[in-house]
Amino acid sequence: MADFTNGFWDWYIVVLTLLGVFGCGVLLYSQSKVKLAKTADGKTGTTGHVWDEDLTELNTPMPRWWMWLFYLTIVFGLAYFFLYPGLGTYAGKLGWTSNTEYKGELKKADSEFGPLFAQYQKQDLKAVASNPQARAIGERLFLTYCAQCHGSDARGNKGFPNLTDKDWLFGGAPETIKETILHGRVGAMPPMGAALGDDKAVESVAHYVLSLSESTHDPIKAVFGKSKFGACMACHGADAKGNQAMGAPNLTDKIWLFGGSAETIMETIRKGRTATMPAFEDFLGDAKVHVLAAYVWSLSNDVNVPPPAPVSEPAAAK
Repeated sequence: MADFTNGFWDWYIVVLTLLGVFGCGVLLYSQSKVKLAKTADGKTGTTGHVWDEDLTELNTPMPRWWMWLFYLTIVFGLAYFFLYPGLGTYAGKLGWTSNTEYKGELKKADSEFGPLFAQYQKQDLKAVASNPQARAIGERLFLTYCAQCHGSDARGNKGFPNLTDKDWLFGGAPETIKETILHGRVGAMPPMGAALGDDKAVESVAHYVLSLSESTHDPIKAVFGKSKFGACMACHGADAKGNQAMGAPNLTDKIWLFGGSAETIMETIRKGRTATMPAFEDFLGDAKVHVLAAYVWSLSNDVNVPPPAPVSEPAAAK
């Protein structure tokens, strides 16, 4: 890519663009000066194309007003290149940039909505979740920044968790959800095929994993796989209920992030999985994430139940 950052390509773009604009003007001017030959009866000549014996294509010039309209577009293009960026690294006389425009819009939005987000930021997450207006704002944030992965209904997709149930890889407390959105998460399942030995062992462990959630499985293979499951206990635990501190999923329910068929589980064991939740702290800021986290928490909890009142300190302790 270093070959595209030297000064040659800057001038290459400038020259090519200007040649294209001026070339259009030269072509238009040259064609407007063509003298058309007249026929013997004084009429304009034809192109020589005739259809249906008498349908003739005349060789007539474009109307003058149309040609002058083309000239105006060329002048407009040159004026645009002078005022705005478009010729290589030339910034334009007005100094306009999309980044400056974007920052200006953000500044305007922050001045208008910043006090509202700051007000919600001071409140407990559960209290924010019980506020209809705050939930409506959180929903719009979710549809803008989260629906691409989790879906507009928040029910997720393959590799992207369902946010409407109570199954959480790293924990479903409001503060934990906010931390997840702020700083992101990386969930990694290491490939265990080599550690288990061969495909037969991998298949047996897959059927044992299916048996944990009472899914359809081969009971004989599951018995053999149980003895091999020890390699998985470090993350999923002896009871296979997972470990939220590590993001290890519970294998005893029927909730699967990448699919719950024997073939898919075998693929997961053999090759491993990696899932990444991006961090939004720098992009959205703490105040917006606070409202967004409250909305996400409300998707799997009854927000009509008021949060418990804070315990007051004894008067003597104040």
